[in-house]
Amino acid sequence: MTSHLEQPDVSRVSRPTLTAEVAIVGAGYVGVPLAQVFVQGGHSVLLVDVDEERVAQLNRGESYIEDVPPEVLAGLVDDGLRATTDYDELRGAEAILIALPTPLSPQREPDLSIVESASGEIAKRLRPGHLVVLESTTYPGTTREIVLPILEQGSGLRAGEDFHLAFSPERVDPGNEHWQTRNVPKVVGGITAACTERAAALYLGPIDTVHRVSSPEAAELTKLLENIFRSVNIALVNELAQLCDRMGLDVWEVVEAAATKPFGFMPFQPGPGLGGHCIPIDPFYLTWKAREFDFYTEFIELAGKVNENMPYFCRSKVSQALNHHKQMSLKGARILVLGVAYKADIGDMRESPALKLIKLLRQGGAELAYYDPHVPELPEHGLSSLATLAPGEHDCVVIVTAHSGIDYAQVVADASLVVDLRNATGRLGAESDKVWKL
Repeated sequence: MTSHLEQPDVSRVSRPTLTAEVAIVGAGYVGVPLAQVFVQGGHSVLLVDVDEERVAQLNRGESYIEDVPPEVLAGLVDDGLRATTDYDELRGAEAILIALPTPLSPQREPDLSIVESASGEIAKRLRPGHLVVLESTTYPGTTREIVLPILEQGSGLRAGEDFHLAFSPERVDPGNEHWQTRNVPKVVGGITAACTERAAALYLGPIDTVHRVSSPEAAELTKLLENIFRSVNIALVNELAQLCDRMGLDVWEVVEAAATKPFGFMPFQPGPGLGGHCIPIDPFYLTWKAREFDFYTEFIELAGKVNENMPYFCRSKVSQALNHHKQMSLKGARILVLGVAYKADIGDMRESPALKLIKLLRQGGAELAYYDPHVPELPEHGLSSLATLAPGEHDCVVIVTAHSGIDYAQVVADASLVVDLRNATGRLGAESDKVWKL
């Protein structure tokens, strides 16, 4: 077998001029930014989605993805982007990229039904020469064991001979203004070497750098490793935060001090739990797959337990703060949740720990309100964001997401009690007797 070091560096070969249409199945947080880089790279792009309203919005140039503002999307539509619900239009594309959700079942097992259904629809339209690339995060073996048989059986074609098939994991970080789809290196692994080359040739140009690996399985596990690395390290610092609470130490001060070491340390921050589509979910893909090999990923599963416990720990922190500072219980307390998105400065609610914390506080009898300029409604909780931030009207303000546009010094000044789960109040919070920090 040829080693990775012996393979040519695709990022250094001449970049081909590709003008044929690229089809992207799935017009969400991955598909729309991906469409943007391909259109800006000179391709015509077709977005395929089952949601008719979403398709209509895209064709009108109306964006529902924060990373692709309306004025940018309108320009993309003018330059060759269009959307459809009709899978038949895939026949005219040269490449078909799958960017669909891969959620977990209630039993915390991978649910690939959306990808499987889409693969079946693609198979009906597959023709010789097509390139198909799965970008959805999943467990090692999905491309070869699930997608490949569906495509071959549904089309009568052979992968690696009649059409090309590869896996290239999405690496989207919503709200990150520096690292975006274009400049984040693209990992590519094909069913055959020719499949890898074909996929690498497609991505080069629209995306700055392509990194090839030997197989789809290696590419699939690469994405899981990236997010498991974060999950495990966040769990470590979350566990340390709970220990610091008992020891009367400031975990934020400890992390800040450790981060001054210029080697051998990478800072991670504690918080009320994990959010986003990837980090809270991806580790379970691997723990599930590992059992097939009589292997138990105890380290990864322990990290999951620690992180999943954080909303409960934070609820206790709020209850303790109310009891000690105001001599009142959680029941009947008027609590303002400040920030509900899963990360700062975006409106993405996927797996947001704020949702779990709101549920727990309500179960304790608290009267809940929230303020988040990025999230106007929480329909599942029957709540709408307050029009104005008025900390003094509540018994306690709980900072769950630290959006940068909020004056936290003013929040501390106006509130009677603050529980800061994100260190948004910084040293001011450490010095104020009415601020309780995680």
